[in-house]
Amino acid sequence: MAKKSGENRIIITLKSSESGHTYVTYKNKRNDPTRIELKKYDPSIRKHVTYKETK
Repeated sequence: MAKKSGENRIIITLKSSESGHTYVTYKNKRNDPTRIELKKYDPSIRKHVTYKETK
């Protein structure tokens, strides 16, 4: 029997380091077991900032 697709993918929330803006995305918990940090656009302050994974 085949595995369910997306079994290793979980929904995570990314929060801006400078404002309270958040993004919701997915990550593969097998490939990225640690918390991730991404540089994304923050529309509230109109520039790219670091977003950190929250729980």
